Amino acid sequence: MKSPDPATSADDASLAATGANATSHGIAILATTRADGTGSDAASLAAIGGDATSGAASGDAIGGDAASRDTASREAASRDTASGEAAGGDDAGGGAAGSAERAIAERNLCGLVGALAKQIEGHIRERAGALDLTAAQAVALRELTGPMTMRDLAERMSCEPSNATFVVDRLEEQGIVERRPHPGDRRAKQLVLTSEGAALRERLIDLLTEASPLARLTSEEQAALNDLLTRAVR
Repeated sequence: MKSPDPATSADDASLAATGANATSHGIAILATTRADGTGSDAASLAAIGGDATSGAASGDAIGGDAASRDTASREAASRDTASGEAAGGDDAGGGAAGSAERAIAERNLCGLVGALAKQIEGHIRERAGALDLTAAQAVALRELTGPMTMRDLAERMSCEPSNATFVVDRLEEQGIVERRPHPGDRRAKQLVLTSEGAALRERLIDLLTEASPLARLTSEEQAALNDLLTRAVR
């Protein structure tokens, strides 16, 4: 018999043909045996059995080839899985590295913002002292850009209304601020600068602007920083 072809479909066709031939030969020999009962016919049957055995062996060989192909396919799939897991590991490693870099960048940025806030606070305290004001009084005076309620001032000062009330009480005692009825709300009061308070505020603004930590930045840089900080705090 010819060696099995690697193609499975061709192998199946060969096996089918071999089976058909064996069947045809068997029918012919059986008919002859019934006719004369010779021993040569039995030998022919034995030969046919040998051919059938060879066909079975060929089938086993074909099955072995199929098993080998299946094994190779499984090994390839295993390698693909391993590659995918390795790639996933690389992605995870890259994600961890990116997170670490962002954490470092955020920490550095927080440090810079904190350092800037500390410099500004020191600058305000120094300039306020030159006018016999506390830093909190200077901040309140700076934020009093016009008549406003105590709650509005507290929001601008980033403090509780009770704290703003304490500061305004001191400013009122010094004749810098007055409490007046709110024109649109009979239950509320407005904080209004006196003439002395308005003049003091102008002097304070001049002192705060002079040699300010933010004065190191150009007008464009200050505007850009203002936009970035506004986005960050919202």
